[in-house]
Amino acid sequence: MNKQMIKDSLILFAITLIAGLLLGGVYAITKDPIAAAQERKKQEAYQAVFSDATGFEAVEADIENASDVLAKAGYEKYAIGEVQLAVDDAGNALGYVMTVTSMEAYSGELTIAMGIRMDGTVNGISFLTLNETTGLGMEAKNPEFYEQYSDKQVGAFVVKKGSASAENEIDALTGATVTSNAVTNAVNAGICYAQNLGLEGTEMGGGSDE
Repeated sequence: MNKQMIKDSLILFAITLIAGLLLGGVYAITKDPIAAAQERKKQEAYQAVFSDATGFEAVEADIENASDVLAKAGYEKYAIGEVQLAVDDAGNALGYVMTVTSMEAYSGELTIAMGIRMDGTVNGISFLTLNETTGLGMEAKNPEFYEQYSDKQVGAFVVKKGSASAENEIDALTGATVTSNAVTNAVNAGICYAQNLGLEGTEMGGGSDE
């Protein structure tokens, strides 16, 4: 190995080392603000789906067992991420908020926050992640779509092409049936898991039909 090769190797090593240190420094500086921003977004979503709650308390929910519960009900590609208790000023329980992730979205995954009252009524949903096709699946963020789930007490929602007429029917997004089903079954998975939280008025159900 000649001197030039040794010199070039040392320069390359130095550049790699400096780049690694800089990246590590940037990560150390930004990880806490990023985590704080993500937590703030989640809390805002919880408040959006349970506007009359004045606080949220951690719940000792068996998240690891949730996948088994959902799988038995036909929701193998859905996951419960977190469950918190929604309370009022006096500390009375109003219901639960939870995060539900679907692995059947058009883009692969989407995550919602949903609120469900003690009687099993879906209070509302809010998106934590949604990366569908612009003008198609991204239309799920429009109130005309996601408000269809609000204030409904059903065993499971079903997606319909055309005008929904029954309480449990959801109008599919035009040209985005995959997204419509992914969101709907994420809500259904949350309703399903609500039984494990001791709610009344909920029933186990399979995936939505079209």
